[in-house]
Parts: sequence; C-alpha cells; structure tokens
Amino acid sequence: MSRLLLLGPAREAAGVRHDELDGDTVGAVIAAAIARYGSAFADVVAVSALWVNGESADLAQPVGPGDEIAVLPPVSGG
Repeated sequence: MSRLLLLGPAREAAGVRHDELDGDTVGAVIAAAIARYGSAFADVVAVSALWVNGESADLAQPVGPGDEIAVLPPVSGG
C-alpha cells in the first residue's frame, strides 16, 4: 500500500488528509482514490500535480509500500 497525502482542495474533496491505498502505479492509486472519494475528488486531481516521495511524478510511475503520493492542487499567486 502507498500513502496518499491530500492537500488543500484535494483534502476538502476527499474529507481526509491522508489514506493508504493499493496500486502498483501512481495511476492505479489515484484511480482507487477516485473510486473511494468520487467525482469532486476526480475534478481536483485533473488539475493537480502529483509527486512521489517529494519528486514530480506521472501516472505511469511505479509505486510500492512506503511510497508517498502527494496530490498538490494548483496555487494562484498575485
């Protein structure tokens, strides 16, 4: 299982800050999270950056036990 860290709007959409989910790639873990948390969460993920263990990642990146996948929604500045 990988640890999923949810920040900002992703946390609000899911209702939790972190979760543990099965999946052998980032995409599989995100798909499991979407199935668990629904369409509002899917909408946030669609515009978010994904990071694994502090580094930018894509959906095809392999993950395993102990890896942390962070969902980082876009931020606006001024």
